[in-house]
Amino acid sequence: MAHVLTRSLDRSATVFLIVVAAVGVLIPLSNLLLPAGSMLQVPTYLVALFGKYVCYAILALAIDLIWGYCGILSLGHGAFFALGGYAMGMYLMRQIGSRGVYGNPVLPDFMVFLNYPKLPWYWHGFDMFWFAALMVILVPGLLAFCFGWLAFRSRVTGVYLSIITQAMTYALLLAFFRNDFGFGGNNGLTDFKDILGFNVQADGTRAALFALSCLALIFGFLICRAVVTSKLGKVLIAVRDAESRTRFLGYRVESYKLFVFTLSACMAGVAGALYVPQVGIINPGEFAPGNSIEAVIWVAVGGRGTLIGAALGAVVVNYAKTVFTSGPLAPYWLFMLGALFILVTLLLPRGIIGTFNAWWEPWKAQRVSTAAESAAREDGISEPNPAE
Repeated sequence: MAHVLTRSLDRSATVFLIVVAAVGVLIPLSNLLLPAGSMLQVPTYLVALFGKYVCYAILALAIDLIWGYCGILSLGHGAFFALGGYAMGMYLMRQIGSRGVYGNPVLPDFMVFLNYPKLPWYWHGFDMFWFAALMVILVPGLLAFCFGWLAFRSRVTGVYLSIITQAMTYALLLAFFRNDFGFGGNNGLTDFKDILGFNVQADGTRAALFALSCLALIFGFLICRAVVTSKLGKVLIAVRDAESRTRFLGYRVESYKLFVFTLSACMAGVAGALYVPQVGIINPGEFAPGNSIEAVIWVAVGGRGTLIGAALGAVVVNYAKTVFTSGPLAPYWLFMLGALFILVTLLLPRGIIGTFNAWWEPWKAQRVSTAAESAAREDGISEPNPAE
């Protein structure tokens, strides 16, 4: 299994993984070992903020896998992210027990407030971490499988597919806003106490969650690289570039698209599950179609079809969002985000990494060619003349 995941790595992918691994180790160590006030000490609030960025990077990877390599533009991947987050939030709520405001050992506070007579059936099992972890993958994956089976079997593609994915996440947004739906309504799930027995507010827990998020990003990147560099990946690219021709060659296009769409949804669910304990809340706002559209912009800015660019775009755009929304330009952030998307589309259609690769590869090829010609010339001069 390890050989399958690592054999597809090139130099840039290896550097990316080393950087992520170094960040995943150094930032927690800086937070835990260096004294407060030290110039190199990373405060706990920044550890949580950087952890949120890493979770967004995993979501961007999931979107790039289907959009950059299979041509499926999903404007509803925020739904899978939110479902994974709600699955983890349900586990965290069950861990509160009698420490809640109303002291009920079984029912979360919002259920007591809304006069729920008993725990809904779909909350059972979420007091066990392994069950919640399973649901983090299973629920988004099952929804994506059912949705994709209906959509791809009907050969819904292009803008029509994008619209119905957006409709899906909007429908879930409306459903989760209802108080009688059993997920906290508008307020969502919050006031978490601990995870696996550890205080979610403790510095050590924050650092561990950040390191775990970096590990998940590494593992998700390896899975995506293994997919896109395999024979399966070649078929996905063929589907992206010429779906009808690929179908005429005998490939079951629907099956390939369904597989990669489901895999992408599972990755988004994992990202959402890691996101929730680090930000401390999950509410229906995560289902907002605008969040899914913003995630697509991350991929476009970083570079569609590059994987590394998708993760980089998520970090860069969200860092810019943090900076601009905390100052006087906060009301204009969405305008700036839209302008960024337009400028990238017009001036850098391949994104940051895609544009860099387009410049780097010809230069690298020319350098190799020049070196080869020089070596051949030197070999020709040094070789003895057969006539002599």
